[in-house]
Amino acid sequence: MGHFTIYRDTYASYTTIHNKFIDEYMKDANDAQLKVYLYLLRMMSANLATSVSEIADKFNHTEKDVMRALKYWEKVQILSLDYDDAKNLTGVHLKDLGSMEQATPAQPSSVFYAEAPVLTSPTAPGTVSAEMPVMPSTGMSMAMQMPVMTIVSTPAESTLQTVISKVQTEDLYTKPSYSADDLRRFKAKDNTSQLLFVAESYIGRPLTVSELKSILYFSDCLHFSDDLIDYLIQYCVDRGKKDFKYIEKVALNWAQSGVTTPKQAEKFAAKYDKSVYTIMKELGKNGSPTSKELEYINRWVKEYGFSTDIITEACERTVLATDSHRFEYAEGILSSWKKEDVRRKSDIQRIDEIYQKRKHQKSTSASNTANRFNQFSQRDYDFAELEAKLLSK
Repeated sequence: MGHFTIYRDTYASYTTIHNKFIDEYMKDANDAQLKVYLYLLRMMSANLATSVSEIADKFNHTEKDVMRALKYWEKVQILSLDYDDAKNLTGVHLKDLGSMEQATPAQPSSVFYAEAPVLTSPTAPGTVSAEMPVMPSTGMSMAMQMPVMTIVSTPAESTLQTVISKVQTEDLYTKPSYSADDLRRFKAKDNTSQLLFVAESYIGRPLTVSELKSILYFSDCLHFSDDLIDYLIQYCVDRGKKDFKYIEKVALNWAQSGVTTPKQAEKFAAKYDKSVYTIMKELGKNGSPTSKELEYINRWVKEYGFSTDIITEACERTVLATDSHRFEYAEGILSSWKKEDVRRKSDIQRIDEIYQKRKHQKSTSASNTANRFNQFSQRDYDFAELEAKLLSK
């Protein structure tokens, strides 16, 4: 699952727990539900984004456990969950327990409207919605949607000028409507032809005008270097994504997260790549992988071409076999499977059967050798008696 945004009715720079939660909700919640809600409060207070997979890794739960916890809190109506058209979780709205307690209707005179940055569509990153109500007494609820991981917040004492300022910041990432002259000037630059050649090589066909505008957007508005654009397209294509709408979402995510070099992009991608975390977890590792561990994982996925279920099988066998040097041990298993041309889990079963057959044949051969030795006449000695005789001499 992708990262979702946490937003609430009021915002503070510190983590607080309302007494109503302790008095009325905490007693009926289980361990996982409490951890998830408290962690959401903590991330909300720090103005940070998170994801279901990250929460699962944080508390050693499954993603299903986390989703069950979120749905529990939604059921008791202290938060609400936002989904996109594909039913992917995109937002968590933490409700203000204080306002629920008092439930006082807002006066018409206390409401004014302003344009606030709300990303509502994966196909139109950076668009701005109009007429979002802002309550000076309670603050503006934060409603940044995927694919952007940045959380836009307005403190409880927000003013119209603060909101306008944030809209202007979002405008930095809005994709302009480039003209034919803009494209012509971009293509006339010294390094552009090489960049476009590389992009077409990754995509496997000539670029459309719309796709050329996307690359211009990466360079012009997001200020990506040619090397970073090269890495961006390669990264997406390696994951089977050649759609430039998807590539734009990734680029916008990187830009708003401060990624400026391919090396930073690699580390950032590793941090949020679900398959990487799955493999790390299978090997009993928590947190982000080291560069060496990431090197192993990339080799298994890219060079060996193994799917996650095959790598997971190797990890399970590794954990049963050793408590140390697990990446090296798993590498031994997977490199041998690569030599045996393993492509699916049924191939592993075939190799296991061959191994067991050879092991049985070797055991039978050793048994026969022992039996031939045992055919010679042998005597039974009392070794205690022999030792006593030797000592008496």
